[in-house]
Amino acid sequence: MAKMRARLLVLLAVVLVSSSLTSVAGASRAGAADDRLPGALWFDERAAATLTVEDGRFTDGLGREVVLRGYNVSGGTKLDENHGLPFASVADAQKSAAAMRRLGGANTARFLLSWAYAEPVRGRVDERYLAAVTEQLRAFLRAGIRVYPDFHQDLHSRHLFHEDSWYTGDGAPAWAVEQGNYPRESCGVCLFWGQNITQNKAVTRATYDFWHNRGGVQDAFLTTARSVMEYLAEHLTPGEFEGIAGFDPYNEPHAGTYEPGQSSRAWERDVLWPFYEKFRARMDEAGWRDKPAFVEPNLFWNANLDFQRQEGGLLDAGSALGPRYVFNTHFYDQKAISGVFMWGKAKDGQYAGDFATVRDRAADAGTAGIVSEFGHPLAGAVADKAPGVLKGMYQALDSRLPGATWWSRAQDSGRVLSGTQWQWDIYNGRHHELMNGNPDKVLTEGDAWNDEDLSAVRLDDSGAAVLRQDARLLDRLYPSATAGRVLGFTYEDRSRDGATTLTWNPVPASMPRVAELVGTGRYGVLLWRPDGTSAPTELHLPASFDPARTTVVSDLGALHGLPSYEPGTPVAVAPEPGGTGSRRVLLTAQDDDGPGLHVALVTDGATTPSADLLRAARAELTQWAQDRG
Repeated sequence: MAKMRARLLVLLAVVLVSSSLTSVAGASRAGAADDRLPGALWFDERAAATLTVEDGRFTDGLGREVVLRGYNVSGGTKLDENHGLPFASVADAQKSAAAMRRLGGANTARFLLSWAYAEPVRGRVDERYLAAVTEQLRAFLRAGIRVYPDFHQDLHSRHLFHEDSWYTGDGAPAWAVEQGNYPRESCGVCLFWGQNITQNKAVTRATYDFWHNRGGVQDAFLTTARSVMEYLAEHLTPGEFEGIAGFDPYNEPHAGTYEPGQSSRAWERDVLWPFYEKFRARMDEAGWRDKPAFVEPNLFWNANLDFQRQEGGLLDAGSALGPRYVFNTHFYDQKAISGVFMWGKAKDGQYAGDFATVRDRAADAGTAGIVSEFGHPLAGAVADKAPGVLKGMYQALDSRLPGATWWSRAQDSGRVLSGTQWQWDIYNGRHHELMNGNPDKVLTEGDAWNDEDLSAVRLDDSGAAVLRQDARLLDRLYPSATAGRVLGFTYEDRSRDGATTLTWNPVPASMPRVAELVGTGRYGVLLWRPDGTSAPTELHLPASFDPARTTVVSDLGALHGLPSYEPGTPVAVAPEPGGTGSRRVLLTAQDDDGPGLHVALVTDGATTPSADLLRAARAELTQWAQDRG
């Protein structure tokens, strides 16, 4: 009897252990299933598994060349009203993410974090803040948007500024300021908040102390950064963590004050780059070894005002950047923003040289490049320049060539640059920020921060997210993933400046049938060299492109009206992963031994093109592509 009971107990234990293992396996499978985004196709999971830098370009898990496009989320992190978070709630984060994907065409977000709220007490990380950050960040990942977090600072810290100040800052916590015994802040005669960077003694001294680790303040920041990265790695699911593109260690670095005889280039070499190496080590320790650091040079290295420009660009880091770092910079047209140094509107090719400099510096460093902030004020005296300035910047991200020469020199177009526009703030015009804690200075207008107003989005009276800029400008056709190497890309968005349609890249008269097909519509052209990858090439399709009325002309096929994707379909349309309703054009080559080049034109111009017109346009386009090869 005793032996029988023993056998029964052993059998029961086996059953329980087996049941437990089955439950764990089931939970694991359920977790894996939960990671799969709505709308994902057979290749999407593998593509999303990695984002790496390879041969100077971003590549996904299938080896396709990837372009990151999106927005900064958001300047609300600089404010106190939501306690250093971009959003008041997870629901608002979800609303914002869905709108960013659906209305703004984004596949990437630069997600701002606050050191002040992550470490409000020295040596003690606030896990409630990190938990809220994780849930809000997750909303973007679940919408199919890659994210790279950014420890943001401007003017070092809001705690440097007194309650009656004209300006404010963000970044370092109060304890880091209190230990510095800094003078009462004053910018003197400052017309723009950015002048505080070099003119406000409290800001310059505190910034200097950070870089020189006075009182161990930089060590504390690096420890907190590691804790934040560890928390995200532990609390996101494996599939969600795959959507983290990397980390931006420090926004817009500047020395504060140079040592006697020290140049900006020497400061980058001796102070900034060693900091990035330390941050890179913290990433590795926190489980982020396979993700790049998005490192920024001296913020003035590519200023377009000669008296602001400072030598830099991490020149002395040389090839040390490589695949573990991304060359990450900002660009604002200070001439246009000043209202003095640039009269009139931006024109075709306005920023080709500025953005070519970014491409060249990234290439020389052996890594990918990204312009993680760019934009222009949408209110105030120079707001009328915004349509042309933003069109010019997007044009320069797409190609290093002006529209006037693109068709004749497309093979010199250069890599398509990644970029995230400043900014995406659904609370624009609806803030309730006590500036520097002053109850008598409640900011509601614009971005509620130093009189800025740059958000591409706002909420309407019904609470729905709506664009504040021309949708034709923001929701763009772009090659989000290319099965091979991009040789040239252009997009004529036909965006508007008031009632005027801006056309900077007309189809040349030497291609009359292509011109007839496009008419006055929008169009994009992608020229690429295949590398045998079996997965499709993807182009984001703007929401205003009706697939039933979209025309694609390519060596892979020519058709008006796009069929739904099935494996092997040469030209098709499919949802983008995330369930937001955004769409993509998928171009699939059937053989690895095909032409040396592929080309595709996507347009919403023709309403009902004839078969003859499609054939003639295809012949013109493929001949043009062969001539470029």
